[in-house]
Amino acid sequence: QVQVVESGGGLVQPGGSLRLSCVASAVPFSSYAIAWYRQAPGKQRAPGKQRELVADISSDGITDYIDSVKGRFTLSRGNAKNTVYLQMSNLKPEDTAVYYCAAIHPSGQHAWGQGTQVTVSS
Repeated sequence: QVQVVESGGGLVQPGGSLRLSCVASAVPFSSYAIAWYRQAPGKQRAPGKQRELVADISSDGITDYIDSVKGRFTLSRGNAKNTVYLQMSNLKPEDTAVYYCAAIHPSGQHAWGQGTQVTVSS
């Protein structure tokens, strides 16, 4: 079973930056896509809309982002360390959420981490 651990969340002022890390025990790590989702406050009980896909990076290193974070968030892979980084800059209050990482097997099966809280507030 793939284990996924996120880290790097915290409290930051608007306009600030954070870097989230996702470490997965997937083998081989290079064959897995990695996606970051977020769950904003108050949306935990909305069926089918609990988590928003924020960004993903394929096994080939191709990245994709939702429009609201393009130009502010950047994904990168460190395959040697089984790690994917989500660099978040110019953070806004609406980015406040629990951020979850998913390691995605080529079959489509997701392995989830426990999440890391990001709070953007002055």
